[in-house]
Amino acid sequence: MPLKVMVDEDLPRQAVQVLKDYGYDATSVYEEGIRGIKDAQLWITVQNNKQFLVTADKGFGDIRTYPPGKHFGILLLRPDEDGIRPVLDLLKKVLVSYKLEDLVGITTVATPRGIRLRKEV
Repeated sequence: MPLKVMVDEDLPRQAVQVLKDYGYDATSVYEEGIRGIKDAQLWITVQNNKQFLVTADKGFGDIRTYPPGKHFGILLLRPDEDGIRPVLDLLKKVLVSYKLEDLVGITTVATPRGIRLRKEV
């Protein structure tokens, strides 16, 4: 069964299709009708649904609030420039390098300079 992935509203909607192209069961806050939801409520939703979260919201990179090993995975995309293409290119960079299933429970931060895995300590 493919990993379930939720794409946050701060990412382009095309990110869902990219994830589907890589075999993931991806949806977005738009498709789920929860656009505008507060981060705390989004977090509860993705955890209840056992979803891996893909976002550009750096707040989700705070391992004190979202400790690795206590969630279904976070991929934080941090491109250097604005626009759809830099975000999608960064997402593809991660998907070429890793299977998201291997990142479950890990907070993954991807920038154009590299991919950092923050695991449970």
